Amino acid sequence: MSTPPPAPSAPSRPVTVVTGGSRGIGAATAVHLARQGHDLVVGYLSGRGEAAAVVTAARDLGVRAVAVRADVVDPEDVDALFAAAADLGPVTGLVANAGLTAHLGDLADTPVDVVRRVIDVNLLGVVLCVRRAAQVMSRRRGGPGGAIVTVSSSAATLGSAHEYVHYAAAKAGVDALTMGLAKELADDGVRVNAVAPGLVRTDIHAGAGDAGRLERVTARVPMGRPGEPDEIAPAIAWLLGPEAGYVSGAVLRVAGGL
Repeated sequence: MSTPPPAPSAPSRPVTVVTGGSRGIGAATAVHLARQGHDLVVGYLSGRGEAAAVVTAARDLGVRAVAVRADVVDPEDVDALFAAAADLGPVTGLVANAGLTAHLGDLADTPVDVVRRVIDVNLLGVVLCVRRAAQVMSRRRGGPGGAIVTVSSSAATLGSAHEYVHYAAAKAGVDALTMGLAKELADDGVRVNAVAPGLVRTDIHAGAGDAGRLERVTARVPMGRPGEPDEIAPAIAWLLGPEAGYVSGAVLRVAGGL
């Protein structure tokens, strides 16, 4: 009597790193991905309690999740994020979301240390994260393939005069990085795309010292209202998923017509 073939193993879940995952768009994205069955590493810098809450919400949805404190401008911290993800399985996704504006005003009035920190976090931090993702996900390098989504901003094409042109410049760099890396990794089984949110209801405005900015500038938005983090998360998740299998090098604007 012949031996029956072994039962097929259950497919492994996607393993996704989300930077800036403790609040705002990052937190909403992490929970949305958990609903879709992603195991998660939630990166955070200062919101330890908020990151723990996101991890709890993800675990309650039946996935594995861990929080890792990491400054995305520190290569060792970035390595630690991906090492934690590797403990969950082969890394298949990255959401490079960590960012800040830090200050509002004309560039001439913005302190140099603020300019440097904003550009470092919003551009260099993304470069370091996608670089590590390319190393571990590229099929040519022995990885499983996967998808990277960077979080850009509508500011990249609007310039954000009198608010944070240095932030806008950094986000324009993210767009260029996304398009170039998409071409670089096309043969390696890794897709690279960006989502460019517009005005979104997060605490990034308060963090820049202008908690009332949201209400003050809403009139600029053709749809007449700010977006919510839960409206950005599905766009990110779609770009990570199989339905976007032929999408790479795209910048998907989610900005209410702005």
